Amino acid sequence: MAERLVGKQAPRFEMEAVLANKEFGKVSLEENMKNDKWTVLYFYPMDFTFVCPTEIVAISDRYDEFEDLDAEVVGVSTDTIHTHLAWINTDRKDNGLGQLKYALGADTNHAISRDYGVLIEEEGIALRGLFIISPEGELMYQVVHHNNIGREVDEVLRVLQALQTGGLCPANWKPGQATL
Repeated sequence: MAERLVGKQAPRFEMEAVLANKEFGKVSLEENMKNDKWTVLYFYPMDFTFVCPTEIVAISDRYDEFEDLDAEVVGVSTDTIHTHLAWINTDRKDNGLGQLKYALGADTNHAISRDYGVLIEEEGIALRGLFIISPEGELMYQVVHHNNIGREVDEVLRVLQALQTGGLCPANWKPGQATL
């Protein structure tokens, strides 16, 4: 039976990544927490595919909005940092990513994908899972869906803002509206 993650401490992670400056480094939940940042952690199936670059680029194009909300974004697949870098170094017109404003992590041993319940074991790839984690490490939001469907950046930002109100947000709540 699946274990509930929302409302609990998020599984801790540290992994190799290609950073926004295209250097290899590490990303970790502990570092984000130490810096009092929200974490938007999302998983995608694999590099050099068709749906993935549309959402990875869309999030990067709006990264400043996440930054304004004190959030660090980390994209993750089970590919290596070398594959990530090759994809980043591929121009967007050639189905590449081009310059990104946030890190892409490499979950090559599948431990993080497994901890977050998004690993398709028999394929060794992740489902499209997105998790929002508070600066205190509490997993506040999760959504997981089929790999054929990209995410909606507006909705991710809306949910992040709703969580940051600390209040009760009704259906169709938008930033700036009153909470309950």
